Amino acid sequence: MPPQRRGPAMTARPEVTGFFEPRTFSIQYVVADPGTGACAIIDPVLDYDEKSGSTATTEADRLLGYIAEKGYRLEWILDTHPHADHFSAAHYLKGRTGAPTAIGERVVEVQKLWNGLYNRTDLPADGRQWDRLFADGDTFRIGGLDARVMLSPGHTLASITYVIGDAAFVHDTLFMPDSGTARADFPGGSAQVLWHSIQAILALPDQTRIFTGHDYQPGGRAPRWESTVAEQKATNIHMATLTTPEAFIAAREARDRTLPMPKLILHALQVNTNAGRLPEPESNGKRYLKIPLDALPTAVW
Repeated sequence: MPPQRRGPAMTARPEVTGFFEPRTFSIQYVVADPGTGACAIIDPVLDYDEKSGSTATTEADRLLGYIAEKGYRLEWILDTHPHADHFSAAHYLKGRTGAPTAIGERVVEVQKLWNGLYNRTDLPADGRQWDRLFADGDTFRIGGLDARVMLSPGHTLASITYVIGDAAFVHDTLFMPDSGTARADFPGGSAQVLWHSIQAILALPDQTRIFTGHDYQPGGRAPRWESTVAEQKATNIHMATLTTPEAFIAAREARDRTLPMPKLILHALQVNTNAGRLPEPESNGKRYLKIPLDALPTAVW
């Protein structure tokens, strides 16, 4: 019998394990190739308590513990965008493992935007903090798994989707069907652009598994983070009912006008535009965040 070839009907199926982080309702992922034991981490969280200013590596160490337990080999540390609601653990994980870090190439636009808001002149805004900047359509591999990058802006300027085998990691573009879609009112966001990004995701094959970046547990249900393109098209509370760009944009913008900013946005962006690096210690050995006052004057309190 001739060897079987992988084609459209034989898309590789990575092993995907989600790790829910309840402080920020974030889902972190370990994506593995069962055939080779190679894996990637997507959107890791560095623990941060804004009330005390304390940081910890509990979540990142949980990911490393799982990888060690499974005997996997970490090949990539991937972020989907510069997060506004948690610190990225990419820098810490690179220091622990040596694995390369990556993000979308439009992060340089986010760096320039937020450098201006922070009046920060010392941070390079060319993306050099990551090992690789992905462009739309770029491909890479995780062991024997084919992966490609889709530019998915709208929530942020730099948001990307990782399509790895039959799995798409859509960050904060789509939530679970009972939660709808991401907000688009952050600096650089756009509901119109978000609509087009979602349409591109929903054009993937119906059986494609969709993994989202947050779950806010509507109605108090247990956390969930996996659906399919078919489920999203049929039952997403926004996309199944707001079927024209005009309707979606109007509803999304009306909803966004009622939402306060994430409580960590001004904390997180100065870390995440620097690939998860915390500020350098000052002369007393302490690190300090810089919070601009009245930088977002139209934000809802």
